[in-house]
Amino acid sequence: MAAAGAEAPRAWCVPCLVSLDTLQELCRKEKLTCKSIGITKRNLNNYEVEYLCDYKVVKDVEYYLVKWKGWPESTNTWEPLSNLRCPQLLQQFSSDKNSFLSRVKKGKAVTPKNSRKSLPPAVAEYIVKKAKQRIALQRWQDYLNRRKNHKGMIFVENTVDLEGPPLDFYYINEYRPAPGITINNEATFGCSCTDCFMGKCCPVEAGVVLAYNKNQQIKIKPGTPIYECNSRCRCGPDCPNRIVQKGTQYSLCIFRTSNGCGWGVKTLVKIKRMSFVMEYVGEVITSEEAEKRGQLYDNQGITYLFDLDYESDEFTVDAARYGNVSHFVNHSCDPNLQVFSVFIENLDTRLPRIALFSTRTIKAGEELTFDYQMKGMVFKNNFIGIGFSMTMKASQTNVEGKRNRAGGGHTK
Repeated sequence: MAAAGAEAPRAWCVPCLVSLDTLQELCRKEKLTCKSIGITKRNLNNYEVEYLCDYKVVKDVEYYLVKWKGWPESTNTWEPLSNLRCPQLLQQFSSDKNSFLSRVKKGKAVTPKNSRKSLPPAVAEYIVKKAKQRIALQRWQDYLNRRKNHKGMIFVENTVDLEGPPLDFYYINEYRPAPGITINNEATFGCSCTDCFMGKCCPVEAGVVLAYNKNQQIKIKPGTPIYECNSRCRCGPDCPNRIVQKGTQYSLCIFRTSNGCGWGVKTLVKIKRMSFVMEYVGEVITSEEAEKRGQLYDNQGITYLFDLDYESDEFTVDAARYGNVSHFVNHSCDPNLQVFSVFIENLDTRLPRIALFSTRTIKAGEELTFDYQMKGMVFKNNFIGIGFSMTMKASQTNVEGKRNRAGGGHTK
């Protein structure tokens, strides 16, 4: 027992690796109730269609094999069409079936003779896999939007294949320092401007010009670092020199590409030229550790290593396991995004933040890309007189240095 006046011990919480639906299935199978996961005496025996598995016609009556939400597959039942009140699921079932049947094999569409009475096992199997994939991607989409801290929404789409969410990937919003690395996110000084366009603001103190115009578009040349106002500045949150720190403002979609490049990212809204789009974040590791990981990634044909060669070749950003939407952005030799180095709270010249700005107007539905090699990207800081470069670490097994990244980051 705790001593009188002592603080009560806190309960230990361990995250459950099982999905909510699986827990609900276990409860219903064992006839158990649990308010924390939504299973009560009132809804213990409720039945809701989760997806449709199969189809058949018996005595001119259409039946569908139903997977019930929160119930194990062993409880699936055949239900007549007249009992179903799920038009969207029926439409998805028909769409998935037609998608499979429309595949051409040896120049002829695969159309079974008995398709009006029942579905071939291969078709039913595909429909179930597609339904499970759709559920998994929706859960992943919900997870991404719970984790992100910016205004723009994140959507997920795969109309190409049966690939589900990437394994062993964790969404983060800012750099995650590896053990032994410290990132100081407390600014040491700030401006006292009442108008950062007119006053002696943070960029001027750093020896560069303010990066943005009054339309929140970047006006500096590539290679010039960005210094934004920070928490010690007297200007408020509406300061025109606070852009990157507000995060992505656009709704973006992580989608499965149809050209074999894995996952990619497209914008769902129009993006004006020279506008901030997203940051490239990941785990900050030493260059020595990056060399070790790089050899492993080369053997796997993947890499997400981004060198931070500002003042010295000391740190690298690895977005393989920890990252944000930028993890899935593909490479292009004709990109619509440009890399800039940004300093806000942390002014350590070894650890610039990496911001991606649009190079031109990007239409809604267009894929976002940037050049992994960033040839000629040499930054100059006139205040401290030190040149630096930011270069994606080239693959040891690729002479041209192109970065083929699993799940995204493929060369175009």
